[in-house]
Amino acid sequence: MPGKAFAAKKPSNIPAKSIALPVEHGAWGFLFEPLIAGIIIAPSIAAPFIPLLAVGAFLTRQPLKFFLGDWRQNRTLPRTLIARKFVLIFGGIATFGLLGSLIFAPLHSFLPFVLATPLVIYLVIQDLARQTRHLVPELLAAAALASSVSVLALAGGFAAPFALALWAVILARLIPSILYVRCRVRMNKDKEFTIFSPIAAHIAALILVIGIYYIGLSSLLTVLMATFLAGRAIYGLSPYRQSLSAKTIGIWEVVYGIAYALSIGIGYYTGI
Repeated sequence: MPGKAFAAKKPSNIPAKSIALPVEHGAWGFLFEPLIAGIIIAPSIAAPFIPLLAVGAFLTRQPLKFFLGDWRQNRTLPRTLIARKFVLIFGGIATFGLLGSLIFAPLHSFLPFVLATPLVIYLVIQDLARQTRHLVPELLAAAALASSVSVLALAGGFAAPFALALWAVILARLIPSILYVRCRVRMNKDKEFTIFSPIAAHIAALILVIGIYYIGLSSLLTVLMATFLAGRAIYGLSPYRQSLSAKTIGIWEVVYGIAYALSIGIGYYTGI
């Protein structure tokens, strides 16, 4: 028994940061790009609370993975206690955001989050199985996080077709980007890759954004940004590409993502 008490006090070998924060740096872009676009286009009294809900839920996922994993195996490790602490902190942020959102946003605003709930459940299951690095969970995570832009739009009084169009426009950025970065990193590591999927995804995304612009639910500025991203993918996967580290590629994707989100907002207000 003394041995157990001593073991419980032994500090975790895993840094608290690794337990508390997502290790996938690109996931931060998936989180903030739709929030930036949504807040710019649809400012409302509920707008500060919806991002708190989204950020809190997003941050809860990483420590929850450790906590549930240890709970399933009926064990309590030093990291379990750290994970539980951060689950409570981040869960509290999400709860505060949810309460504020429920008070100030119409109930129908949350329909996109409801639609994304099965994706979130699937991702939690994949977290427990340590399968989150695979392509499908990464794509579904992007789809779930992108739903926040629709929630913000509905809370701001916009109609459902426009909110759905915003979701689609954000996904037209995120999904091709995921495929591009994965392919580019594999090329750098001399692993097996195919350039067809990321380039085809960028072309399909460009066609989608053009179609949404044609029906009046997007802007020419976003079309131009999608065109640029398609060109970036074609060049970046060509033999003429500049050699870049994985970190540099990730940083540039964050820059492109912010520029894309701003193009949505600026294009909406300027009519360009």
